[in-house]
Amino acid sequence: MSSQPQTFRAPVGTHDVIGPDSAQWENLIAMFAETAFRYGFELVISPLFEDVGVFNRGIGENSEVATKEMYVFEDRGGRTLALRPEGTASVVRAFVQHQPTTPWKAWYVTPAFRYERPQAGRYRQHHQIGVEVLGTDDPAVDVEVITMAWRFFASLGLTRYRLLINSMGHDECRGAYVELLREYLGAHASDLCDEHQKVWSENPLRVLDCKKTACIDVTSKGPMLPDHICDPCRTHFDAVIAALSDLGVEATLNPRLVRGFDYYTRTTFEFVADALDGAQNAIGGGGRYDKLAEQLGAKPTSGIGFGCGIERLLLTRAAENELPLNFLQRTLDCFVVDTTATNAASRLLDELRSAGIAADRAYDNRSMKSQMKVADKSGARFALLMGAQELAAGEVTIRDLRSEDFAQSQETTSRNNVVATILNLLAK
Repeated sequence: MSSQPQTFRAPVGTHDVIGPDSAQWENLIAMFAETAFRYGFELVISPLFEDVGVFNRGIGENSEVATKEMYVFEDRGGRTLALRPEGTASVVRAFVQHQPTTPWKAWYVTPAFRYERPQAGRYRQHHQIGVEVLGTDDPAVDVEVITMAWRFFASLGLTRYRLLINSMGHDECRGAYVELLREYLGAHASDLCDEHQKVWSENPLRVLDCKKTACIDVTSKGPMLPDHICDPCRTHFDAVIAALSDLGVEATLNPRLVRGFDYYTRTTFEFVADALDGAQNAIGGGGRYDKLAEQLGAKPTSGIGFGCGIERLLLTRAAENELPLNFLQRTLDCFVVDTTATNAASRLLDELRSAGIAADRAYDNRSMKSQMKVADKSGARFALLMGAQELAAGEVTIRDLRSEDFAQSQETTSRNNVVATILNLLAK
């Protein structure tokens, strides 16, 4: 007695993207690539896994991402590696290794992996697009990076999003503030949420990032970081805010915004979408990380960047009832309908595709009627009909599938002239 083979599904927290949904991914990535090009960025592709130290030094080896969410494994050579949990650290590692001319402006698109409870638009394998600039601490770069994200969201048709911004200062002024905050939290520890009652002292800044009511109530009455940054950090931040305002980019100060990773300094920002549930409404964010390159072995090098989740962006578009993206025209030009039982269709398809014409066909010797149904469903503009009569006469019948006037929708042309005829029709 034979047993049925085991069937498999995508692992928990992952998902497949197939057509027609995959066309939206293709369009979004193409739009981001075009935006990045206009802003002077070049694509960087780095490994999906790195030495675990690359991520531990950047995001903090005691952070929740490093201790609870990162996929860490030992390879066959005994090396301890980790799947990428976010995009920035790998790009900075590549910068340190290859030492490109600064300022270096790079963009990326990548899967990212975190072992966490799946959320709306966030999976254990999710996908990010983002940019990084290394080699300058000019506040104009902060403005450019933030503005690029702002304009990109607008190009996607989004309207209900907001920019939250803060300054985390640098090591010295933030360090003094952390001690002040630690003292304050110590006096109110019993009022914090259950989790932070136990760990508030390890990293007081993370209490500011807590979304639970108890922690919000306590910290809202305590000292806030923007009131304690030093004069140079204040000057930098004020320049960013003023320039954003000059460009019409509206920013809201959020003194609780400290982001989740240890590498952030000075400017930090986040974009939130009002069309999404408040607990899961972040669609992108980033900030300045002026110590990360140094932590990965380079000389001190300023950096700033942002990242966005593709799934979350598409979810936001759907929540705003936006029409499908059509940046890339992905409609077929032609569909070959062949009933000759010869290789004629394959030869014609090869000629069409070689001329840059998008074309497809049916298979399995279907009837003319069946093939025409498939042609219509494909969305193609023209059907190219090849039957025994056309084959004998050396002709092809061209039918405009999108014309409402059937009498005017069909013409016959020489088989040798099909490609030129189609190119002329498409040009019209």
